[in-house]
Amino acid sequence: MTFDWNDIPLLLALARHGSLAGAGRELAVDATTVGRRLAAAERALKATLFVREGGRYWPTDAGEAALSRAAVLVGEMRELLQDVQAEQGRLSGTVRLTSVEFMFSHWLIPRLPTLLEAYPQLDLELVGSNRNLSFTRREADLALRLGRPSQDSALVMRKAGEVGYAVFAGPGLEDCPSEGWPRMPWLGYDESLRHLPEMQWLERLLNGRPPRVRLSNLAAACREGCGLALLPCLVGEAMGLKRLSEEPVLHRELWLLSHAELRHTGRVKAVSDWLWASLETSTALLRGDG
Repeated sequence: MTFDWNDIPLLLALARHGSLAGAGRELAVDATTVGRRLAAAERALKATLFVREGGRYWPTDAGEAALSRAAVLVGEMRELLQDVQAEQGRLSGTVRLTSVEFMFSHWLIPRLPTLLEAYPQLDLELVGSNRNLSFTRREADLALRLGRPSQDSALVMRKAGEVGYAVFAGPGLEDCPSEGWPRMPWLGYDESLRHLPEMQWLERLLNGRPPRVRLSNLAAACREGCGLALLPCLVGEAMGLKRLSEEPVLHRELWLLSHAELRHTGRVKAVSDWLWASLETSTALLRGDG
């Protein structure tokens, strides 16, 4: 028979009160349960831990030895719990945040000094990637993702807003009216990103004709006059490009994700709350309104 470690508090309570009823009151169980668990503990340890004399339970030598070690174990467990709770609320350590690169370059980094100033003990690891990094493998603690994620019970998912996309042009193409867009040279991503909403929009506009140039940095090529580009409004505006569509022609949902088991950890919650508040004040900028 294996000793049940949950019986340690029972043995200590019995030593304090000297009676099954007193120990039961402390542990919110009846005296019969205390007696049964005491008998089970003695069978598991193959030793008599208490004897009853004068209406009171007294520990034997074996019981004294067990109680001495049990008190140490309980103290160590309390310290462990305190350490864990302190770590849970600690506003230091590393937080890993992943997002598409333009959200870092054109939105987060200009605001980053306020976060670093507010939490000087925090370290940040920013991972710019279109790939959905794993939360369970701690590849990321938080993520800003475009498009509604698949339902996942391991994640807390909150819609943080929308990112607006507009048509932008560089030198030599700034005066192109919308009716002429289908005939113009366009910039687009490679075939592996054909599924993206912005690429689907472009495919419909061009009636299946491929972009003139495929590359990853559309904004840089657009700035050099290589073609028109459908860009997030905050990217095109920041790059000084001419916006040809007064209103955004496309919106993509922006979601803030966090691991369900880590969302209350001090450092993760601090960054998550800061991101949420900052996104709320950036609604118009992200949507490209005006």
